[in-house]
Amino acid sequence: MSDDFPAYAPSEEQELLRATVRELADAKIAPFAAEVDEDARFPQEALDALVANDLHAVHVPEVYGGAGADALATVVVIEEVARACASSSLIPAVNKLGTVPVLLSGSEELKKKYLGPVARGEAMFSYALSEADAGSDAAGMKTRAVRDGDAWVLNGAKMWITNAGVSEYYTVMAVTDPSAGARGISAFVVEKSDPGVSFGPKERKLGIKGSPTRQVILEDVRIPADRIIGAEGTGFKTALATLDHTRITIAAQALGIAQGALDFALGYVKERRQFGKPISDFQGVQFMLADMAMRLEGARQLTYHAAVKSERAMHGEKIADLTFVSSACKALASDVAMDVTTDAVQLLGGYGYTREFPVERMMRDAKITQIYEGTNQIQRMVIARQLLK
Repeated sequence: MSDDFPAYAPSEEQELLRATVRELADAKIAPFAAEVDEDARFPQEALDALVANDLHAVHVPEVYGGAGADALATVVVIEEVARACASSSLIPAVNKLGTVPVLLSGSEELKKKYLGPVARGEAMFSYALSEADAGSDAAGMKTRAVRDGDAWVLNGAKMWITNAGVSEYYTVMAVTDPSAGARGISAFVVEKSDPGVSFGPKERKLGIKGSPTRQVILEDVRIPADRIIGAEGTGFKTALATLDHTRITIAAQALGIAQGALDFALGYVKERRQFGKPISDFQGVQFMLADMAMRLEGARQLTYHAAVKSERAMHGEKIADLTFVSSACKALASDVAMDVTTDAVQLLGGYGYTREFPVERMMRDAKITQIYEGTNQIQRMVIARQLLK
């Protein structure tokens, strides 16, 4: 295909990356997925394997010691890890979520200080936006940051923070000017070791049980003034810009979960026999499989399309429809993941409902992709506003 008519399909190099990640995930991550879910424990085996193969934060630019992978390659990595274990896929996904604000708006000094340890696998980076009373209405947050000389002092509690307690670093949004609404919100880097930082108990969840979700509690947390990300009052703008890029990684996670469920269901229906023949011979089953695959491939193509736009935007190009395509792929892929995993459970019948088979876990894991980084109801509002503006 000529350069005048560029494709957004993965390159040969990216498909080689997919094969590499799939082989690693099948060997080092999938064998522990059921245990990680059953025990609700962090997938340390996955972290070790991803770090050993430099796949834990592939998006970090080479100048900061990272692999410098583009947004589509990052999507491929997350997708393939999620196919084996959704909880484990949140390692590369949340490392991107936590660091994109720094990449977009942080000072050069901040980038050098925090991106290197993430790239080397010495630290993970989480994102702290939501609060108990500020979820979809994130601008209604109450966490405060008050300037005190050459420092900022933070007080508040952030809710639903993925990998909280495991990550060393946190992008924290806090109100610096209560009179300015959303324009009075600023972003900061907070370290786990900062005095006054603590964590609530782990949430007891339906799915992604291997990824801890906890409150991040800030009590008179004093941090150096240079840990602000961008100019004062630009934090909410940075938060929204970040989500334009990272909703695509949630779509990738949803794709992987759905692909894992479809792959397992395909293998099962070829082996399961009823009425003297494999159930894959029955047209009703074939139609279910066809619909699962069609919807999944449609969501994948939109997600890859959005990833290419994300990459162009990260390099400074003005992408007018980035918000639209990132919201659209996130909503579509997560809805598809819920449908596909539910159908996979149905195809396995009674076996699908038991923990002896992975599709019930995949169905539980898929649900969160419709909720976090903006519920799919919010995504539809965002999409409609983009259409109507």
